[in-house]
Amino acid sequence: MRYAQGGGLTDAARAGRERVRLQAVARFEGGEKNGEIAAALRVSERSVERWRRQWRENGRDGVASKGSPGRPRLSDVQVARLERELERGPLARGWADQRWTLARVKTLIGSMFHVSYTVEGTWRLLRRYGWSWQQPARRAIERDDEAVELWKREVWPRVRAPRRRTEPGWSSRTRPASR
Repeated sequence: MRYAQGGGLTDAARAGRERVRLQAVARFEGGEKNGEIAAALRVSERSVERWRRQWRENGRDGVASKGSPGRPRLSDVQVARLERELERGPLARGWADQRWTLARVKTLIGSMFHVSYTVEGTWRLLRRYGWSWQQPARRAIERDDEAVELWKREVWPRVRAPRRRTEPGWSSRTRPASR
C-alpha cells in the first residue's frame, strides 16, 4: 500500500496483514474458492488470487511479510556523523561554494558510508531527519535598499508606460476614431 504522505504500514499493521494472509492460506488448504475467501476476509479477489499463486509457488513463506520496504540504510550513528559533516559545509569537502545540493549530499553519503542513494532517496533521508529545502537569497552585496525604495517611489512612476484606456472606442488592436 502507498500513502500520499510517504507513510506506509506500521510494523503492527504489517503483522495484521500477514495474519490475514495466513488465514487465507488455511482456507486454501481447506479447498475454499477465492471469492469465498475474499468475502470472508474482506479483501479483494485479486489479492486472494495473488496470495494463492505465491502460496502455490513458495508455500507459507511466499505469503510471509517481507518487512518494511523503506528501512533506512544508514544507522542513527551514521546519520549523526553525516549531519556533523553537513554542518561543516561544502567548502570543507572541496566544493567551490557554500551550497549543499542533493547531488553533493548523495556523493558525500557514498564516499563516507559506501552506500548508494538516489537523489530522491537522499531528499527523503534528509527530510526524515528534519532538514528542509532552502534556496539562498541572491542579492548583490552592494545592494542599497534605501536607494531601491527611492527609485521605486520617484523614478518608476515617471518611467513606466501609461496605462491603456478602457473607455468605449478604445481597443488594443485599433486606434480610436479621430475626434
